[in-house]
Amino acid sequence: MRVLIIGANGKIGRQLVSEMQSDSNFSPVAMVRQTNQYQTLLSQGVETALGNLESSVDSLSKLMIKNKIEAVVFTAGSGGHTGADKTVLIDLDGAIKSMKAAKESKIERFIIISSFASNLWHDNHVPESVKSLGYYSAAKFYADEWLKKSGLDYTIIRPGRLTDNQATGHIQIGQLTEASEVSRADVVSVIIEVLNNEQTIKKDFDVVNGSTPIALALREMI
Repeated sequence: MRVLIIGANGKIGRQLVSEMQSDSNFSPVAMVRQTNQYQTLLSQGVETALGNLESSVDSLSKLMIKNKIEAVVFTAGSGGHTGADKTVLIDLDGAIKSMKAAKESKIERFIIISSFASNLWHDNHVPESVKSLGYYSAAKFYADEWLKKSGLDYTIIRPGRLTDNQATGHIQIGQLTEASEVSRADVVSVIIEVLNNEQTIKKDFDVVNGSTPIALALREMI
């Protein structure tokens, strides 16, 4: 499966590219914005595409078609050092542009990395961890809502507090409200398992480290 990883220079994206390179089921295509990132990944033997989420839907669609993409994983984010403007342009508008581009390119499978419990943004009792993130939670909420109505074969993954700890291979998933940690390495394993499991289509869930093996946790959720 040829998978476009949007946000491939991020911490999750880089690990996902590496894991997919060693998995015969996948051919990752790393989408990055900057030329120096593009050159670095190419020198590492990574198939790479130069694209910008602030460009047009048409340009993103052409990139997907040119690279014969079969599935999209959206791991991009504006980062904690930016303000509301970049959050809207990348985490919300960039995500929706990517979804539209996937539709135009006849790509059905779309996985997005969202934010823990952001689906509760309109709830009467919004968790403080969600409320405190303000416009970031709102951007994630609306991007996910758009994805649900897009007609794409989506899976929405909402990780807890991300760490750089080693993978445990064990998680807790579901509609959670108490945020705890999850390693980026385990999130990468969840993404790969989701792509291998068609029963995760049209599913959305929070994920933190737990006691259940990843594959079993996903099967039990279904």
